[in-house]
Amino acid sequence: MELNRPDWWHKWPDGKSVVRSGDIKALTGLRIIAAVWVVLFHFRPLLRDAAPGFRDALAPVLNCGAQGVDLFFILSGFVLTWNYFDRMGWSWSTRGTLHFLWLRLARVWPVYLVTLHLAALWVIFTLHVGHVPWQDLSGFNAVSYVRQVLLVQLWFQPFFDGSSWDGPAWSISAEWLAYLLFGGLVLVIFRMARATRARSLMWLAVAASLPPVAMLLLSGQFYTPWSWLPRIVMQFIAGALVAAAVGRLRLTARGRRGAGYASLLLLAAVVGLLYLLDAHPLHGVQDTGGLVDVLFVPLVMTLAIGAGSLPALLSTRVMVFGGQVSFCVYMVHELVHTAWIWAAAQFELTLHGGVGKLIVAGLLAITLIAAIVLFYVVEEPARRWMRRMVDVGPPETDTLSDPAAQPVTGKLQSVDRALKARPKSISVRAG
Repeated sequence: MELNRPDWWHKWPDGKSVVRSGDIKALTGLRIIAAVWVVLFHFRPLLRDAAPGFRDALAPVLNCGAQGVDLFFILSGFVLTWNYFDRMGWSWSTRGTLHFLWLRLARVWPVYLVTLHLAALWVIFTLHVGHVPWQDLSGFNAVSYVRQVLLVQLWFQPFFDGSSWDGPAWSISAEWLAYLLFGGLVLVIFRMARATRARSLMWLAVAASLPPVAMLLLSGQFYTPWSWLPRIVMQFIAGALVAAAVGRLRLTARGRRGAGYASLLLLAAVVGLLYLLDAHPLHGVQDTGGLVDVLFVPLVMTLAIGAGSLPALLSTRVMVFGGQVSFCVYMVHELVHTAWIWAAAQFELTLHGGVGKLIVAGLLAITLIAAIVLFYVVEEPARRWMRRMVDVGPPETDTLSDPAAQPVTGKLQSVDRALKARPKSISVRAG
């Protein structure tokens, strides 16, 4: 939908205009890092049995893999704001908002529905095969099923554990809430970006990401009743503010290289802080590793504007492809994990010795292969089909929640002429 842009769009209050060019590949590559972090977090018991030395060496990082979901939330807020800022920010449009929501469904719903029903079939299978039923069936009923299909199952529960038939689906239910709020949020962010400097927007983004951390320090635990709500809302808003800040920046090539090196230092700081907090936890705080969330906002920003070093690594073809299939990896990995746990209990299997290492490596390989198959057989065909229903023309390259890629890391150029157009989208997926 084309909108007439007011005069101030062409020039910000400082009289200068900005052109964004190139897709932000580094953020796509970052998604596979976050997805693997979550996968290894859930695979810790298997790693403990098969490769205890490896597991112990990486324990501070693996034990905090749940924080990868917070990184997904920030990426979702960033990419959706970046892609829809000028399409939805000028004024409220019910039709435009419904169109946006349908496109979000096209991105996440097909894979979500497939993994949901695979999880249901798996439970039915374990009821009729062997002597080890997979889990308590009290949560499997008609009302629960309807909530699962409508992506609202999490909204009725204070804890996300047990809320979804396919475990990781809780975060998709949380993101669906963020999508429903996005139409109003982008109006606010749009006006804030008009009146606020990039530096101030950045500090506001950091501040928005702090409430979950503050709750951690107050309660001593990251996982408390309804803690998922401030996580999705505030991290999503933080990502949106980062996108607005990036849109106001004008960087030289030297500045972009500096941002690239800063992103590398920030990633090292995330890992270093996890080891430091593991060795010296704060008194009265059980989930101290959750404090690394404060570094995610500057990490996403420096990757979005950076060049060389870490942004270049995350922009390689392998990392970008990994980011493209990361949503499928995230959604399918727990099915593979739970299937092994059931098989191990059913047939009294163990993971000790060299064979155990091969089995774990095989399970990870199965996860990746299944994700690639889902991507090519379900996600992409179904997305294009659902987009054609609303006659949007050729599918855009955007893929983050789209939390999921093409040329170069987000390149910002200062120009003297008026802003003619923004790039169509960036190809980062948000699951």
